[in-house]
Amino acid sequence: MTARTTGTRPDAGHAGPSGSGPGDGPVPAGPPRRAKVRKAATVLLFLAPSAVPLVLFTLVPMAGSLWVSLHEWNLIGAMRWTGLGNYAGILRDGDTWRALGNTTLYIAGYLPLVYVGGLGLAMALNRVTRGRDLFRAVYFLPVITSWVVVALIWKWLLNPSEGIVNKLLAVIGVEGPGWWTSDAWALPSVIIAAAWKDLGFVMVILLAGLQAVPAEALEAARVDGANAWQRFRHITLPLLSPSTAFVLVISCISGFQVFDQVYVMTSGGPAAAASEVMVERVYDLTFRYGRVGDASALSWVLFLVILLVTVVQVRLQRRWVNYG
Repeated sequence: MTARTTGTRPDAGHAGPSGSGPGDGPVPAGPPRRAKVRKAATVLLFLAPSAVPLVLFTLVPMAGSLWVSLHEWNLIGAMRWTGLGNYAGILRDGDTWRALGNTTLYIAGYLPLVYVGGLGLAMALNRVTRGRDLFRAVYFLPVITSWVVVALIWKWLLNPSEGIVNKLLAVIGVEGPGWWTSDAWALPSVIIAAAWKDLGFVMVILLAGLQAVPAEALEAARVDGANAWQRFRHITLPLLSPSTAFVLVISCISGFQVFDQVYVMTSGGPAAAASEVMVERVYDLTFRYGRVGDASALSWVLFLVILLVTVVQVRLQRRWVNYG
């Protein structure tokens, strides 16, 4: 009878830490917690120069404005809780809807004027080979000029009795309107001044878009017999659509926030608040009538209107903006 000896391998019965077979090494551990903390601290350090002012001067005031909108307050006495009463009050106020209507009319007149004018300047400069940078700087100069200065200049130019515009109209036999002294022409006066000031900004954006249009595509269309209008309509405009979309969104947001030019040129008048816009209504409620809670509520209503319009614009862009 022979005894059977069973030997065992040295590594038998020793599995890896995760139950794997013999020979499998341990799973590498992730970076230590200290390294993760150090990385997060480094990121926060680099974000701090922009994040701290954003929190202190934007997010905190926004939160404060939301809190004030739920109270009745006159900037002096104690605040009294009203809940959503301020919102209900301003939505029932006819002056709110009149200011919103004036703001909408301002945007409806301002957007086409500034876009068509900016596109015309951009197309003209796109053909210029010498001095393009000089002309671009000259047209952009009003953009960086103070709104108070621009508004005062246009208030003088559109003076009904002494203004240059009405004197030039008189030369060709046209009687000039009352401009900013007239109920009917106060808002158009502001629109003209605003469009003139912002033409340079729109021009720069659209000029960059025009310079990105492939010359080969335009030349191929010309060889195929397309005239200038057809090339512009079917090639230039579609390829310019991203720049157009950007201009429309930014200009629309700016239009809802119009204030300086209206305050300096017309102060919301001349009568029956003919040119009062939303932001000026906020200003009047705060500093003229001492209704800070109502003003804060109106500010948040305006914010929601801008947000809604912007979201609609961005969604509609999917149908007509060509990023190819």
